[in-house]
Amino acid sequence: MFSSDQDEVADLFQETLINLWRGSGTFRGESALSSWIYKVALNTCISSDRKKKRGLSTVPLTMDVDMFDEKEEDLRQFNILRGRISKLGPFDRAIVLLWLENLSYEEIGQIVGITPKNVSVRLVRIKEQLKNMQ
Repeated sequence: MFSSDQDEVADLFQETLINLWRGSGTFRGESALSSWIYKVALNTCISSDRKKKRGLSTVPLTMDVDMFDEKEEDLRQFNILRGRISKLGPFDRAIVLLWLENLSYEEIGQIVGITPKNVSVRLVRIKEQLKNMQ
């Protein structure tokens, strides 16, 4: 949820794949492959946010995958949650999105570079922040 724009999500997806390809030789196997992939994806999204803040432009590309194809009848709560998550800072957003992917606190900690205990504390604070958003 680093973006709600389909074109930007497609760009982030493609850039992540490129970064995974380029960095495939650097994976040392010290953590799970999925943790390394999440870390690359997170760093790609954070770098993109930084580029946007500096005013660098991108060229839109197309994908056949529609990541926003909403088929369920009642999406109201999902859309509210998505909107609230998008208001979080990049670090907190990454933590909550990884948690929503059912990763363990240890895996989340490995990806974002904090201890599992710190992940737990931050998630409690993030959940409270999400509840209090209007």
